[in-house]
Amino acid sequence: MLEVKNISKTFNQGTVNEKKALKNLSLTLHDGDFVTVIGGNGAGKSTLLNAVAGVWPVDAGQILIGGKDVTKLPEYKRAAFLGRVFQDPMNGTAATMGIEENLALALRRGKSRTLKAGIKNSERDLYSAWLKRLSLGLEERLTSKVGLLSGGQRQALTLLMATLQRPQLLLLDEHTAALDPKTAKKVLDLTAEIVEEQKLTTLMITHNMKDAIQMGNRLIMMHEGNVIYDVAGEEKKKLTVEDLLHKFEEASGEEFANDRMILAK
Repeated sequence: MLEVKNISKTFNQGTVNEKKALKNLSLTLHDGDFVTVIGGNGAGKSTLLNAVAGVWPVDAGQILIGGKDVTKLPEYKRAAFLGRVFQDPMNGTAATMGIEENLALALRRGKSRTLKAGIKNSERDLYSAWLKRLSLGLEERLTSKVGLLSGGQRQALTLLMATLQRPQLLLLDEHTAALDPKTAKKVLDLTAEIVEEQKLTTLMITHNMKDAIQMGNRLIMMHEGNVIYDVAGEEKKKLTVEDLLHKFEEASGEEFANDRMILAK
């Protein structure tokens, strides 16, 4: 479902601030894979996600989604294949629009837009049913402005919007990092439920090693722009946080130094 072939990305090339973010990186996700991605600061995790999403072009290599070469496609054209939830709850929704309006936009992703009446009553019934599953009471607030919602409510809504039109690939960029632990768990549980139900191919960046182990069927660790550890299946299920720290030191030759991730263990 996703093929990343030998991609490289350097920022500020030829300057004193030059940073090689991705170095000849290759990665394949099969249909239904749920891959968690961990790594220290500057490992290239978000750069990989942004490269797949088309936020910026790669310097070299190829990116294929569902067998289609999207390497040269701009971000807005890749949106037809992708669902994405950002780290910042303020991203991914239109704050000044109502909940139902945001859902209507998500439902029409990749389709032609017309000047017909925006939302039918039959659609509202559908939205209410979807929102009820979140158990956040949003089904009673369809016309409420999204900007009035809490961070957790917005992330849950964004997750729902990202998966309304079943995407070929779901990208989750530390989507619970800005939430309190209780709300983060709720959003993660909802993530697991939706991914399992729709059999979505998913790439999830996380700073929490426990979440990386517990979520999905495969885990990859990045360091200095490349994958240094890739584990799946039963081997992944048996992992501990201590195992991951050891694997990082073994593969990279240095001590893991990301306070945020170590504190999250």
